[in-house]
Amino acid sequence: MTSEDDASTLPRRQLGRFLREAREGQGLSLDQAARLAELSKSGLHRIETAQVAKVKIREIRALCETYGVLADETSRVLKLAEKAQVKSWHTAFDGLYSDSTFNMYVGLEASACQLISYHEIIPGLLQTADYARALINSFYTDSSPEDVARRVELRLKRQAIITRRSEPVKLQLLLHESALHRVVGSSRVMAAQLRHLAEISKLPNASIHVHPFTSGCLRGLLHGPFVILDFGTDAKGNPVEPPLVYFEGAGKADLYLENVDDVRRYAELATAIRSTCMDETRSRELLRRAARSYAA
Repeated sequence: MTSEDDASTLPRRQLGRFLREAREGQGLSLDQAARLAELSKSGLHRIETAQVAKVKIREIRALCETYGVLADETSRVLKLAEKAQVKSWHTAFDGLYSDSTFNMYVGLEASACQLISYHEIIPGLLQTADYARALINSFYTDSSPEDVARRVELRLKRQAIITRRSEPVKLQLLLHESALHRVVGSSRVMAAQLRHLAEISKLPNASIHVHPFTSGCLRGLLHGPFVILDFGTDAKGNPVEPPLVYFEGAGKADLYLENVDDVRRYAELATAIRSTCMDETRSRELLRRAARSYAA
């Protein structure tokens, strides 16, 4: 038996987000949708806001029928509903949600108000089209040019959360210096990418700190890339959604940590990394200097 506190909230969050977007896509109000699916308005609201303790498959199926969700997507929604009741201290998701509609991380990223990330290559949110294309071509070696172009387009669309006028996400990037020297694509691609980072770092909602080689091995371990997602607070000061830590699977299942102690430990790790980073001005100067070296 799985209690609400034991079960991961991630599938419920993604399920609620998908159903809310599907309802809005049909132009239905909460009242109208609840009536058509024979649910209470409060019940539908709890599903959409991930507050329901036990997801009922028949209700999810009824909502999918109400919104005209296609059969293959309905199948994925129902599998997601099943995931919502799995007891686990962490949550791993594989390719089941890797397409544009069901990308778990992209949905969470778009809902976050703050991202704190440590990376050893330029992260997707800050990649130029050429840098992204080179990485995607290297990973998806059997993909057609059309598929690669679609993946690049989707990656670039994600970046709107940083530059949008209304409530852009607050991004704090801790970037290891190795990313400046690891050539992706070509020298021309690297020069343009590093100039782009330098420009992005001037945005009021974005900060980039380079973590230099001279900082050594922090806390005596190689911790690898991670992202901390914070979803902000409501008018009463309560968290809109609990924060979490994300690890990209790189060909394996992506991993999410939701436990309060785990999130706290990674927040402390991010603070420790930041304390050994260059400040924003020196980081920007280094990015520009590295860009010039590639352009020479």
